[in-house]
Amino acid sequence: MKRKWIKSVIIIVGISFVVLMIIGLLFRDDDKLGGFITDEGEREFTQAYDTAMKDLPNPTKEFWVETEFGKVKVYKFSEEGTESKIPLLLLPGKSAPTPMWEPNLKDLMEDRPIYTIDLLGEPGLSVQTKSIVTANDQAVCLNNVIEHLPEETIHLAGLSFGGWNAVNVTLYESTKIASLSLIDPVYVFGPIPLKMILASIPASIPAVPQSIREKMLSYIAGGAETDGSEPISKLIETSMRTYKSKLPLPEKITEEQLKELKMPVLGILAEDSTMHHSQESMDVGLENLKHPLSHMVMFSNASHAINGEYPEKLAKNIVDFLHEVDINLNK
Repeated sequence: MKRKWIKSVIIIVGISFVVLMIIGLLFRDDDKLGGFITDEGEREFTQAYDTAMKDLPNPTKEFWVETEFGKVKVYKFSEEGTESKIPLLLLPGKSAPTPMWEPNLKDLMEDRPIYTIDLLGEPGLSVQTKSIVTANDQAVCLNNVIEHLPEETIHLAGLSFGGWNAVNVTLYESTKIASLSLIDPVYVFGPIPLKMILASIPASIPAVPQSIREKMLSYIAGGAETDGSEPISKLIETSMRTYKSKLPLPEKITEEQLKELKMPVLGILAEDSTMHHSQESMDVGLENLKHPLSHMVMFSNASHAINGEYPEKLAKNIVDFLHEVDINLNK
């Protein structure tokens, strides 16, 4: 049951990303702020958020970071004995605030402190106060958060759209970032296939008959059913209904930009992901990531819901990679 709802969460995130991209291509947005559509919607979201947070470990610390574009909600999760380790900052997918990391937090925080944030301009507790117009604006905002963290060095990991955010901020400013872990990222190693874009349209429109939407969801998920009744799935579904994001369309990371990355990169791809052509993306990563500690991993029989399908395997790959990077930093 748990794997089913976790998978549905990532399906919704993937759909949200693609549909918002389509809307952005068809309708040039104004420069207003992202936010909740109605007060009632914000109250519904807040209730769903609070409910979903109850399934996470208790944060050891939570605070706000004031950035040029608004205030960002930050959580820290840690266990006794790990504070000497370089922390890992997790960046979520589209329309997905901190609670989406529920499948992964416990395993990762056994190794080192973990930071999570609600991305500015996305549904969450963060509050946007200035328009975010370009990819550079997004990088400046995220870098403001990273620079505010007390540690001199951090590791950065991102899932789906969070993977794009991780690379984007690194290209802008990388003085504190020791490594990148990119979990089935979008627009990093390859484009989103046209078939996925077309499937996402009926899957996300309420007026389309339920039977058709379910078939499209099944394609996106590699045959899995979805369950919108679980807390995280309900939270993200509520996010999509109640919050209007005004973020710019993501700019495809080029192969030349991948070559520019100076830190180690772990690319983890899902073999059955519908968000990219997995083997082509693998080849792009292998050819263009130049740091000697960088490597690419393909999870067989995994979909874009990789962090919910294989949480233990994912954590082991990330932890082993970070240990290798930490040893190299201490030489």
